[in-house]
Amino acid sequence: MSMRIRTSALTALTVAALAAGTVFMAPAAGAAPKAAAPKFLSASQLPPHPSSSWTAGPVTEGVPASLDLCFHTENVPDYDYRNREFRTDVDTGAVQLTVVASTPALAKGLAKHYDDLFRTCADRLEAASPDVDAEGRDYGTLAVEEGAHVRGLNTETSGGANDVALMSVGRDGRTVTVVQWQQMGDFTGVPVAAFKKTTTTAVNKLY
Repeated sequence: MSMRIRTSALTALTVAALAAGTVFMAPAAGAAPKAAAPKFLSASQLPPHPSSSWTAGPVTEGVPASLDLCFHTENVPDYDYRNREFRTDVDTGAVQLTVVASTPALAKGLAKHYDDLFRTCADRLEAASPDVDAEGRDYGTLAVEEGAHVRGLNTETSGGANDVALMSVGRDGRTVTVVQWQQMGDFTGVPVAAFKKTTTTAVNKLY
């Protein structure tokens, strides 16, 4: 998302989310057992960009700030968080987050929580800032491992910023992945089919 949206809506949304208790706190269940780290998407597995190639950043620990537009979360000791961010030479970017929980049941709850935050994101953005007009779209589920759900979000501000994102949540066993693609513009021409393929690949690569 562009910095224009983040400065006008993100701060207010984060405060509202914290006040409403939307930060997901897992029940204490012990640290997730160490296992082979989930594999991440490569740059070539993202939706093709018509004028620029993708560049993949390193895999790092923690939750990236680039996901904060729709949900605010903190590293919870019961989960193992890793992320990779991707960029193009233009106005399109992406990020993948993987979260390993200590049990499949905790992972299932976390996946539902993340999907709920994406589902309600447009309404929460508008409620948090009068400068934002947001529209969410549901692009359906994917039959991969324990399932995945794809959604879209368009945000416009009174200052003229216009941004669109595709977001998905998927799960394989006790591992959850979140994938987000974003660029300036509206829903016109967004690569939904290609993003669904990217999401399917992301879930299949978890283990």
